[in-house]
Amino acid sequence: MKILKFGGTSLGSAERIRIAANIARTNNDCIVVCSAMSGMTNSLLEVADTWQTSDNDQAAFLMKQIQNTFDGHCRDLFQGDDILLHTEKLFQQACDLLEKPYEPNLRSMIPALGEQLTSLVFQMYLYATGTVSVLLDATEIVRLNENDEPDPADIARRLQRNPLFSPRGVFVTQGFICRDHQGRIATLSRGGSDFTATLLGAAIQAELIEIWTDIDGMHNNDPRHVQGTSPISELSYSEAAELAYFGAKILHPSCVRPARENNVPICIKNTFDSNAPGTTIQAETPSAGIRAIAAKDQINILRITSGRMFNAYGFLAKVFEIFSKHRVPVDVVTTSEVSVSVTIEDPDAIDDLVTDLKQLGTVDIERDRCILCVVGDVLQPGHFASIMQYLKEFNIRMVSLGASSNNITFVLPIDQKKSALNALHPIFNNATQNTLASYA
Repeated sequence: MKILKFGGTSLGSAERIRIAANIARTNNDCIVVCSAMSGMTNSLLEVADTWQTSDNDQAAFLMKQIQNTFDGHCRDLFQGDDILLHTEKLFQQACDLLEKPYEPNLRSMIPALGEQLTSLVFQMYLYATGTVSVLLDATEIVRLNENDEPDPADIARRLQRNPLFSPRGVFVTQGFICRDHQGRIATLSRGGSDFTATLLGAAIQAELIEIWTDIDGMHNNDPRHVQGTSPISELSYSEAAELAYFGAKILHPSCVRPARENNVPICIKNTFDSNAPGTTIQAETPSAGIRAIAAKDQINILRITSGRMFNAYGFLAKVFEIFSKHRVPVDVVTTSEVSVSVTIEDPDAIDDLVTDLKQLGTVDIERDRCILCVVGDVLQPGHFASIMQYLKEFNIRMVSLGASSNNITFVLPIDQKKSALNALHPIFNNATQNTLASYA
């Protein structure tokens, strides 16, 4: 059985839904995971934000605009207005909610509407065009534990108990949405439909997880900023995980782990060119040379300096206890005799975090930075020197090499990101191997 996940751009209009449906119907046994139509999640989050300000009338007005746009897509897909009788129920539930005072615990019900509506229309279109299929409710399948983490084993048990599901047939469900450990509607982080797909793939031990998007697989550099990037046919799980975490937008950072732990391959495919080979992510790849470059924005450097750190054990433990207390993840770490430098994204709690860190020493903050990550055989002789040669003109603020055998990370000012990505790109042309790698 396969998992097929279609992103928002692949479902962004009636015509694109037709294309995705044609892909889905070529598979006899599969679970189709639907994102919300492109732009819909942002619009629904605007509704939720407006509701939070107690402007219920404006929130309802924005919701009506979303409904009008969505109804237009439905009329393009179906003859008559029968479909609207089904979608109207979901919109009405959301509008009823918006008439009440804002409740933080119910906020996730608003953005969840995007996946619920899109999956409903996708499944009904499959059925209307001759493909028997069943709609599954992801909120009854994907549950978070008390640490806000999903468990593939729990998902497998819930699927087995679901009377609508069997190992044979075509099933449609929602990405991104789930329930928390208290049973309330919740969402995974943005881009979480990829995560849903790999969680389901791990749960059913799928033969393959296909991520259908609008690009021919992962590229060796960021095509938004660099001309002449190239897709790669294969990546290892570890390479893909590094790239996803450090900025490769084509994959959700969490999605590789469930597939890797259950040895389920992932294939990234282009919805609009289904014959393109795409990128396959699996345990073993014929990797050689520098594989890929990715960049992650909105980074801050925190430098904690203290004489108490010199020859002292336990100092770093105290530093990271503070990060754990504030639930702030760290990306890159470097140390010297009397200081430790870390990079973090821009959390809301940064002021409280810095206040606690100042109990250990002086704290300096550098804002508006980015992380540049180079993935491949970076520890092979000559590769590090070549990378540094390309970046010699840039204001490098931190370097981390060797923590992982397949990547080196640099931190530099955000306004140098595009130039640095382009400066590094010739490294692929000069590689002795022709196995290029990934980003997007």
